[in-house]
Amino acid sequence: MAFLFGSRSHDAGKWVDELKRGLPEMEFRLWPDGVGDPADIEFTLVTGGKPGMYKDFPNLKAIFSFGAGVDHLMRDPDVPKDVPIGRGVNASLVQNMTHYVVHWVLHFHRGYHRYREFQGQAKWQALDFVYPSVRRVGILGLGALGTDAARSTAALGFPTAGWSRDTKSVKNVESFHGADQLKPFLARTDVLVCLLPLTPETTDIINAENLAALPEGAFLINPGRGSHAVEDDVRAALDSGHIEAAALDVFRTEPLPPDDPLWAHPRVYATPHVASRNEVDVAAAHHAENVRRVLAGELPRPLVDRARGY
Repeated sequence: MAFLFGSRSHDAGKWVDELKRGLPEMEFRLWPDGVGDPADIEFTLVTGGKPGMYKDFPNLKAIFSFGAGVDHLMRDPDVPKDVPIGRGVNASLVQNMTHYVVHWVLHFHRGYHRYREFQGQAKWQALDFVYPSVRRVGILGLGALGTDAARSTAALGFPTAGWSRDTKSVKNVESFHGADQLKPFLARTDVLVCLLPLTPETTDIINAENLAALPEGAFLINPGRGSHAVEDDVRAALDSGHIEAAALDVFRTEPLPPDDPLWAHPRVYATPHVASRNEVDVAAAHHAENVRRVLAGELPRPLVDRARGY
């Protein structure tokens, strides 16, 4: 019984040490060079793996993802249909994403992007103060990440709404759902935050038509997936002034190429896919608990719904 771990962007030694705390009886192997006999592999936690790799493991009991996104697994036709997939959504990942969202909501709300421009001009000028009660936040996606972010912005006094595939009930958060309610949701949103899963239905959802449905001078915050946004449309909306500024953590091509015009855009605040990170001890304990659940004949939590793609 072996657990296959692999990541180009995570400290494998630290992760395996923490996983062993919860699973001392488990043998751990490292992808790609230390797989050994593929028939021994019963659990995987691998990012950056090659397409089709999962068909090599005939005795898989579960696949785990590092984070909330599983679109890379949904795109792989060789991922066994009968093997459950557990999403890596845990308390640390949720909290760290909420910190990112709240930071940028407050940054744009208080006009700090403008004050930074003023500083470069040695310009002492106060902006008109806007109260949180009139700055409306809209969260695309009310899963674990979106729900926590929505609760937090609502608690800070911002009228907050969420849009999701199905209706959701979150205290102090107005709920919109379905294609018919997307435009009304956008029309009441001054700060748009995208925390949707990436599916065929959500790909390109931040496009020219939907950006135009936002009020003039709205803000965009995208820590979801790069393919949620049509980047040329985002840039055009910024250039026209319809979107005042955007905080972008994810891009269609990562790393973002050095010559991409988004780097130099004066109203774009780009970060290198760092909106949220797992605290290794918390995340490892989460995955260890899911291994124990599967060995006991239960399903991992949260479980990917293959029909929905997340």
